[in-house]
Amino acid sequence: MPEEGRRKRHCGELYSFSCCKNLPTDDHAQIGQSGYSRVVHCNDPDNPEVSQLSYRGNYVSTTKYTATNFLPKSLFEQFRRVANIYFLVVAFVSFSPLAPYSARSILAPLLVVIGATMAKEGVEDWRRRKQDIEANNRKVKVYGKGHTFIEITWNKLRVGDIVKVHKDEYFPADLLLLSSSYEDGICYVETINLDGETNLKLKRALEVTYSLRDEKSIQKFTAVVKCEDPNEHLYSFVGTLFYDGKSFPLSPQQILLRDSKLKNTDYIYGVVVFTGHDTKVMQNATDPPSKRSKIERKMDKIVYVLFCILILISFTGSVFFGIKTGKGISNGKYRQWYLRPDATTVFYDPRRTTLAAFLHFLTGLMLYGYLIPISLYVSIEIVKVLQSILINQDQHLYYEEADKPAHARTSNLNEELGQIDTIMSDKTGTLTCNSMEFVKCSIAGIAYGRGMTEIERALAKRRQDRPFEVDDSITDIDQSSNNIDSGRLIKGFNFTDERIMNGQWVNEPHSDVIQMFFRLLAICHTAIPDVDKESGEISYEAESPDEAAFVIAARELGFEFFGSTQASISLHELDPESGKVVKRVYELLHVLEFTSSRKRMSVIVRSPEKWLFLLSKGADSVMFERISKDGRLFEAETRIHINKYAEAGLRTLVIAYRELEEEEYRRWEEEFSKAKNSLTTDRGALLAAAADKIERNLILLGATAVEDKLQKGVPECIDKLSHAGIHIWVLTGDKMETAINIGYACGLLRQGMETIVITLDTPEIEALEKQGEKEAIAKASLESVQMQITEGRSQIASHKKSSVEFGLVIDGKSLDFALDEKLGKMFLELALNCHSVICCRSSPKQKALVTRLVKRTGKTTLAVGDGANDVGMLQEADIGVGISGVEGMQAVMSSDFSIAQFHYLERLLLVHGHWCYRRIAMMICYFFYKNITFGFTLFWFESYASFSGQPAYNDWYMSFFNVFFTSLPVIALGVFDQDVSARLCLKRPLLYQEGLQNILFNWLRILGWMSNGILSSIIIFFLVTNSSFNQAFRIDGKVVDYEVFGVTMYTSIVWVVNSQMALSINYFTWIQHFFIWGSIAFWYLFLVIDGWLPTKISTTAYMVLVEACAPSPFYWLTILVVLVCTLLPYFFYRAFQVWFHPMIHDIIQWERSTDSEIKNPSELPAGIEFKMRHLKASLMQKNS
Repeated sequence: MPEEGRRKRHCGELYSFSCCKNLPTDDHAQIGQSGYSRVVHCNDPDNPEVSQLSYRGNYVSTTKYTATNFLPKSLFEQFRRVANIYFLVVAFVSFSPLAPYSARSILAPLLVVIGATMAKEGVEDWRRRKQDIEANNRKVKVYGKGHTFIEITWNKLRVGDIVKVHKDEYFPADLLLLSSSYEDGICYVETINLDGETNLKLKRALEVTYSLRDEKSIQKFTAVVKCEDPNEHLYSFVGTLFYDGKSFPLSPQQILLRDSKLKNTDYIYGVVVFTGHDTKVMQNATDPPSKRSKIERKMDKIVYVLFCILILISFTGSVFFGIKTGKGISNGKYRQWYLRPDATTVFYDPRRTTLAAFLHFLTGLMLYGYLIPISLYVSIEIVKVLQSILINQDQHLYYEEADKPAHARTSNLNEELGQIDTIMSDKTGTLTCNSMEFVKCSIAGIAYGRGMTEIERALAKRRQDRPFEVDDSITDIDQSSNNIDSGRLIKGFNFTDERIMNGQWVNEPHSDVIQMFFRLLAICHTAIPDVDKESGEISYEAESPDEAAFVIAARELGFEFFGSTQASISLHELDPESGKVVKRVYELLHVLEFTSSRKRMSVIVRSPEKWLFLLSKGADSVMFERISKDGRLFEAETRIHINKYAEAGLRTLVIAYRELEEEEYRRWEEEFSKAKNSLTTDRGALLAAAADKIERNLILLGATAVEDKLQKGVPECIDKLSHAGIHIWVLTGDKMETAINIGYACGLLRQGMETIVITLDTPEIEALEKQGEKEAIAKASLESVQMQITEGRSQIASHKKSSVEFGLVIDGKSLDFALDEKLGKMFLELALNCHSVICCRSSPKQKALVTRLVKRTGKTTLAVGDGANDVGMLQEADIGVGISGVEGMQAVMSSDFSIAQFHYLERLLLVHGHWCYRRIAMMICYFFYKNITFGFTLFWFESYASFSGQPAYNDWYMSFFNVFFTSLPVIALGVFDQDVSARLCLKRPLLYQEGLQNILFNWLRILGWMSNGILSSIIIFFLVTNSSFNQAFRIDGKVVDYEVFGVTMYTSIVWVVNSQMALSINYFTWIQHFFIWGSIAFWYLFLVIDGWLPTKISTTAYMVLVEACAPSPFYWLTILVVLVCTLLPYFFYRAFQVWFHPMIHDIIQWERSTDSEIKNPSELPAGIEFKMRHLKASLMQKNS
């Protein structure tokens, strides 16, 4: 910007509300007291008081562990799991004579499992550590002792240092703004990393520090800042600057927060106030809430069940052992004299049977400990990490336009994606693009802008008539071609109308009104032009997407805003008389900014012809009352158009202006300046009153309409999710009419659906509000909401037997009362009986409270949002999904999963959710099955061996069962198995019901797998026992001994559990084949290697395969017979189930294999046909 432009005005002379002088508040009086005790010595490092303060450095760490606490802290994390504590106790006890096996055989697998999990934790923490190193080693310029700026790393910054930050750089700490490249000390800041907002914030320095703009002036600067202590409040700051013998109150306007970015300002000077973990962004960095999936919580209960089984069989064994031991002595004589009970230890002493039985009980707890799968937790963690990688690398979840893939930010909740009952969704930026486009306008009572928005299409379909258009000749125009004739896509501009485009507006009846309309859009804003030096194209940095759309629309229609100084705005305009583009410079006198209370923005400018104009735009609720009697020529038509635009889901603003007389302006400016310089506490009210005084007697020009378009594929996605049985709630801040129309456009509300509306916008409530009696208003509102909820419940009850679907719409005021303890249960019951719910005018807190209310039902909730206002909802839900859109990364950083577009939710849930749920459920069930099969063979053998506590297998066999011989196939199942393809998951959303109803992991199925394990152990043990004993095993006539029997039974188990896995798998890959058959082959390889080791190590395994088992045909025949007999019960069960009681995936697999459609039931088996009809009917009943 030209220097002369910068010198023409100061911030306080232009920005009327945000750039006024700070006033001392009540909080400033607390400086020096508790909570307000921080003292910062600016540019005074040698002050002896600085060393006494000992503030934190600027080093930041987000890691969970440090080099010193990693070992103790990670060990603590591991032994929070009950199973790991059990195995640790067993490992210690195994050093005693009670142990039925050697200590190293139980200690080795425990160390492997714990070590693997700790290694995973260490790797994840090292990644966080690398990010910290990168942040701590960024460079910043700091004023040094040589009276010049030197470059240092962020972590070396100290409180009180003066830094220089350049354009597009992040602030390294929380800074007090001293001055900027603008003479009046303003700068623009992007806070996307803090609050997710992309619009720029205006910051300003104190006038007393404007002059600190070079090294020479900074050399003389020393001051003291006394302020609040470190806290998490991003939007508040209380402090005082003591400089040059005076004190100056500080406000958030002077504070630049760490991790926000300097924009549209060449540089700033600032003094460091808070560093490192004292900065406000780090004070807000709390650990996300701990979330555990339902399956994981149920898995803990299963482990407790197995502990009970373990205790039961140990107790049973000890009782029989005590009885058997007691029989060793009769009438003072030893019956089993050959065992020398007179010289035995306490473990087998027939004279102390109770003590012997108790010690045997402890031995049994260790012996049958294999019922508890030691590698279960680590296997699940490995599987979930690999599942997350598959989600991250899914090309169908990659948004190429923004180069954003899906990201599973946590792997703990993968399977929960397959059990979602209710989705709580934000609207703006989640269902819509949050990228405003100028699509229509009303000027001089004439509607301009052809084409049809998506919501207008939905309205037309509902009403079965034509949408609101300019005239009957207008046909539906594809939105993608709605840009100007060049075909060039212009962000923010989706307008087409040949009557005013390409300069044709000069031929319109009210061309002068059109000219003023677009001139106002080009001038009345706070946007900043950014010219590309190479292409010459102009882009705009605006405080909101709406404002950028207005400036772009003005440019495309012949009023290009191309430059500005501190006191002027320059346009390229089409001159109606000459037909040429001319440059016009408007002197900018005042900006009356938009605020939530004012709901309008105005500027006062002087035209090149020296005419004074007030240009204004704002909400229709505040603008129409400011129109003069003579300026209402087009009011009726404009109101009609605004209502039509609102019905179409468009955002509208009224455009108006007035011409000012010089004398009137002079008097107003004096009054306004007096209010602005007032030092009283009611200064804000005085300013608002002065602004209101001049924003009167306006002349109506027209209205604008911008569209926040639905994201691609949203209606189709919602339709698929609804067919899957998932309920969808939309929680939005929009007004009710807009929200309802968006609901119809995206398919959330459908034609034929009954809509229940709960609102407090009634004449009775409005009358009470005017009287201002708060208690009466609250009582009447509560009664009104209760009555409407009761009526809604009655309406649903009356249609219970019909297939009518209901949609519920409730506004923010009503929601406050509906969430009250008195009405919460009634409201929830009503909402759950509705197919879809829309909550309008919802605050961030209400979003979180609604989510919490739904969670109380025990149903799994998923929240999806894109902005900082959605963080509470995301963290409250069972699963939070962040949309990495244009509102920053705050929602994404607080989420469990992130995607770029809403419609990716369809694949994330119906494909990955279903697969992950099925895989984890199958994996856990199989884990318990194989361990019960293995553990109960030990129990049967002990009963066969008089409950002596003798294990059936070699120590190393037992140790490696879960770690090496059966673990990899389970992991392969958890990562790669698919019951149906991704295409069929999307084609048949009904399949998702398996997760919703928890069919694959209910107690019946879990107990079924456990029973299968017990049955398998019985078949294996008794077949091996009856076929092996009492007959020759080898050619030389030798019978089966203890070593051969153990190997034979163990080999049978390895074959059975791995073959059972092969039967359970639906989708084979070479990896699964390799792991299943490789695990069996590795068992034989292990037997060979172990058999070659010295007997001290191999013990009973010495040469047992090579010399004893392998040469015997009987060994191989026994294994074959056992394998077939053990798998037959499961095979027959599955055949019966598929034909007579099929699950949903069985039906779809049948359809796939026969290449038939379910809609043709005559080709399906009777059981499948009946099941399909039953499922569809139950789902329809649930949704209705």
